[in-house]
Order: sequence, then structure tokens, then C-alpha cells
Amino acid sequence: MGLGGCILMVAIGGILTFATDWNSSGFNVHLVGLILMAVGFIGMAAYVSVYKRRRVVPPTAATPVVEDPDPHHHRHHYEI
Repeated sequence: MGLGGCILMVAIGGILTFATDWNSSGFNVHLVGLILMAVGFIGMAAYVSVYKRRRVVPPTAATPVVEDPDPHHHRHHYEI
């Protein structure tokens, strides 16, 4: 399930929990909405965790440091 499906589950769960007055003798609509929202949030957290892990770029090899053998010798003059 992708990120869109998780957001859809949270939205439907929120609607069932907070925006409906339905009464059913077989099941509690508000509880179903809470369960859908919880599953949607858990799915989003799992998706973001996996997506974040995929996007990690391995570090490149470090650039070698070349030290100047004579640090007091300045090369400001040009030879022609």
C-alpha cells in the first residue's frame, strides 16, 4: 500500500469517526473509523521509514589531502 492509500484510510477513518451519526447493531462505526485511522498512520510511518532508507546516498570516497612540501615557499611570481 502506498502513501496515497494510507492517507485515504486516515481520511475515511476520520469521516467515520467524527462526521457520521450512523448507528448499527452489528458493529460500532466510530470504532471502525478509529481502527482505519490507526492503520493508516502506521502505514504512513512504515512507508516513510522505507522511503527514507532507500534515499540514503552512500558516502563517496574521501578526496585525498595533498600537503605542500614547503609551506613557506609562496609561488606568486611567474616565470616567462
